[in-house]
Amino acid sequence: MSANFHPLVYLIDYIMGMIMWTLIGRVAMNIFQKEDSNFFFMRIFVKITDPLIGCFRVITPSFIIKPLIPLYVAWFFYMFRFYLMPYLLGYSVMGMLSFPLESEIAIQIYQIFGKN
Repeated sequence: MSANFHPLVYLIDYIMGMIMWTLIGRVAMNIFQKEDSNFFFMRIFVKITDPLIGCFRVITPSFIIKPLIPLYVAWFFYMFRFYLMPYLLGYSVMGMLSFPLESEIAIQIYQIFGKN
C-alpha cells in the first residue's frame, strides 16, 4: 500500500468495503434468485444485509423498488469511503483504486495474471 495510514483506517475501510460489496452481491444474486429462496448463498446475503437495510429504512425513499434497496444502501457506504474518509484524513482526493480493499484485490489480480 502506498499510503501510511493508521491500521484502524484500513480496518474501517475493509469493513465498509465488505458491507458495500455484500449489499451489491445481494442485488446481483436477486437477479437470479428470489429473496425468500432456499439457496444457501441467498439466505446468507439476506440474513447479513437485512439489519443494515432496516437501519437505512428511515432515509430510503418509498419510490425505490424493493430489489434495488440494497444497492441504494451500498451507495451510502461507497460515498462514505470515497468522500468522507479522505476528507476526515485530510485529503481532497485519494485517486483511482484508492480504496485499500479494492487496491489489495487489484494487486493480487495483477500478480496472478501478470501486468504488461
